[in-house]
Amino acid sequence: MTQRWTADSRATFVRRLGKSAAELGNTSQGKTCPDIWELSSGDIAIVGTDMTEAFADRLPSDVSVGVNERLVVIPRNMAVSAKPEMPDA
Repeated sequence: MTQRWTADSRATFVRRLGKSAAELGNTSQGKTCPDIWELSSGDIAIVGTDMTEAFADRLPSDVSVGVNERLVVIPRNMAVSAKPEMPDA
């Protein structure tokens, strides 16, 4: 039996993946979100707009958002800029 994944709250931010929101023109406020970071645990942290309620009634049948989770949205160009820095496995 495999163990259920849980986020490591002790992890630290290691490096930004891709370009910052300012570099991509997705913000006019400097250091504000959105952002994508690799954590010391190897997991990925995403800072984006909380769209949990907006998408709640349109989730595919095999998708759910737990009570301790949020559905966040980031600009496509940010995810694309991070792709080369994400491992294949």
